[in-house]
Parts: sequence; structure tokens; C-alpha cells
Amino acid sequence: MASRGQQQGEAVDLNTLSAQQLSAVKKQLDGEVEHLSSSYAQLAAAQAKFKECLRIVKSGSSSLDKDKSILVPLTNSLYVKGRIADPDRVLVDVGTGFYVEKDTKSAAEFYEAKVKELAGNIQGLEGIVQAKTNNLRVVEEVLRQKVLAQGSSGAAAPASS
Repeated sequence: MASRGQQQGEAVDLNTLSAQQLSAVKKQLDGEVEHLSSSYAQLAAAQAKFKECLRIVKSGSSSLDKDKSILVPLTNSLYVKGRIADPDRVLVDVGTGFYVEKDTKSAAEFYEAKVKELAGNIQGLEGIVQAKTNNLRVVEEVLRQKVLAQGSSGAAAPASS
């Protein structure tokens, strides 16, 4: 069986590697899959956050009036009471702690663009995770075959002496 793996962009015949080398490749692939899966989860969480912001901008601002009090988040767990100055204008977090005042239509367009961009990133990352997972399965299978072959040859050697 001529299985191949990816190592820095070049194909390697896994059957030529020792069990120790295969274990090292498996460990590296495990780390990569874990890191990529974590990144995937973070991107999905960010996309969900932007979708929620989009939903609020589209539906929430029209139902607010100037006299209604709201809770304004200062941190993840600290909120203060506030009042809406203009229900048709919102502050949009554009990253790294910078906020831009936008009308609700521009804010919705901003969040729609972010959701679309993240969807593309998630789709690309999903393909990479699947490819790495497939590579990991192939390496595990070849490693399992090598270990079984070493075990059976080790058991046969004492019987023939």
C-alpha cells in the first residue's frame, strides 16, 4: 500500500518511515488538527456574534425610543443604565477597540459583510481540517500496520530459534 502524507508541501511515502517517525508525524498532525479545530470554533463563535449584532441592528433599533432606558455593557459582566440618544444611529465596534458611529443601514451592511467574510473563512478552514483529519487517519492506519507487523515478526523470531 503506497500511502502518502503531506509534510511541508511534499509527498512522503509513509511505508518508508519507521514507527517512531510515524508517531512523530501523527503527533504533529494531532496538534495541527486540534489547533485548526479550535480556530474553526472561534470563527464560528465570531460569526454568531456578528449575526446577533445584525439581528439587533435590523430589529432592535426600530423598537427603541429616546425615553426608554437600556443597559450598556462596559465589560462582559458589568453593565450601566443608559438612554438612547438617537435610535437610528449606533456605535459599531470595527476592531481593536475602535468604534464608529453609523446609521442602522450602514451598520447592517457592515455586519452582513463580516458574516459573509467569516462564512468564506469557515468554509476554507473546514476543507483544511478535513484534509488534515484524512491525513491523520492514513498515518494512524500505516502506524497501526507497522506496529502489528513488528509484533508478529517479534513473536515469530523466538519460535524459529
